[in-house]
Amino acid sequence: MEILNSLWESICSIFTSSGLATLSWENYVMMCISFILLYLAIKKQYEPLLLLPIAFGMLLVNVFPGIMANPTNEMLTEAQVLARNLDPASYTTTVLDGTTYYNVGQNGGLFYYLYQGVHLGIFPPLIFLGIGAMTDFGPLIANPKSFLLGAAAQVGIFITFIGATLLGFAANEAGSIAIIGGADGPTAIFVTSKLAPNLLGPIAVAAYSYMALVPIIQPPIMKLLTTKKERSIVMQQLRPVSKIEKILFPIIVVVIIALLLPDAAPLVGMLMLGNLFKESGVVSRISNTAQNELMNIVTIFLGVTVGATATGQVFLSVSTLGIILLGLIAFCMGTACGVLFGKIMCAFTHGKVNPLIGSAGVSAVPMAARISQKVGQEENPANFLLMHAMGPNVAGVIGSAVAAGVLISQIPH
Repeated sequence: MEILNSLWESICSIFTSSGLATLSWENYVMMCISFILLYLAIKKQYEPLLLLPIAFGMLLVNVFPGIMANPTNEMLTEAQVLARNLDPASYTTTVLDGTTYYNVGQNGGLFYYLYQGVHLGIFPPLIFLGIGAMTDFGPLIANPKSFLLGAAAQVGIFITFIGATLLGFAANEAGSIAIIGGADGPTAIFVTSKLAPNLLGPIAVAAYSYMALVPIIQPPIMKLLTTKKERSIVMQQLRPVSKIEKILFPIIVVVIIALLLPDAAPLVGMLMLGNLFKESGVVSRISNTAQNELMNIVTIFLGVTVGATATGQVFLSVSTLGIILLGLIAFCMGTACGVLFGKIMCAFTHGKVNPLIGSAGVSAVPMAARISQKVGQEENPANFLLMHAMGPNVAGVIGSAVAAGVLISQIPH
């Protein structure tokens, strides 16, 4: 009988310490959402490099919340230490008012420490370094008018900022929500870590989720705002760009932006440093590392920790869902503004610019450019818009970083 009682107590202890007894319904809802995102990443291949680690981080933190637990530190008397069957010799001591206290603490969860790269704004510039090393600014240099399309797509950020403030959000929170419209996860994280760290979790999840879901979100907007004739426009081939132009471009851009807008310098500076690695041709080992090993490592850490901020209790709240909805509106507005400005350029050039490339003005590189190509070819199989769309796309990367600098410099925080 005693053995049965002992066995029953062990079973009860295992159950009470398991997730079955400690998790809430919100955690299970978030698990279901993570399964949907995993399906989209693996089966539909919607930007799996982003969506898969985000979805798995979301799953893991809702199955085991302790993986994001903060470190703890308690000051206990010797009697309290012994009552917990702990060894006093294992802990440092502090003497207060003649009483010796033992510093008994626990380390934080694994993702807590990895998340510091997000919280402290370290990962976003490193991601920009890798993006710069992988980016060819040739299409932008060959067609400088692409800068206008990249700038137009950022208008959605400022429209959403105004809308969020009218809805009652504080200016710093509105700025963090609005930056989602740039469709640039690292930039959204960088801005939010400066302006509204309390919103870092939902904004990071929203920004990266919308980046990954570009193939679903953008095409309906593009088709709604353009005609079949406009989508069928074939653009002329871009001029060749010399090596000296490609080398001078990152240097000139970083000098101008850093002088005019210092708050954008960390992002733009690392973006242009990575690009200079690539275009200089003299540091191929560093360039390859930035493009591959460094980029992959930071993407893993960033993805899983961003996903791990989406706990059920935090994510399934009215305010968080409102932030995610406003972020979606911001992203849609950015896409719409880019397409509408593309229509204006189409009119001014007498039909030489396909408005679809304006949607690539958001900073989702190269996903948005690929979507411009795909939608264009659906109307005209002989249409090749990818290189033309890459101009606004890389301009959007610079534009989102500039918009971030404007928000950080102008909003008190």
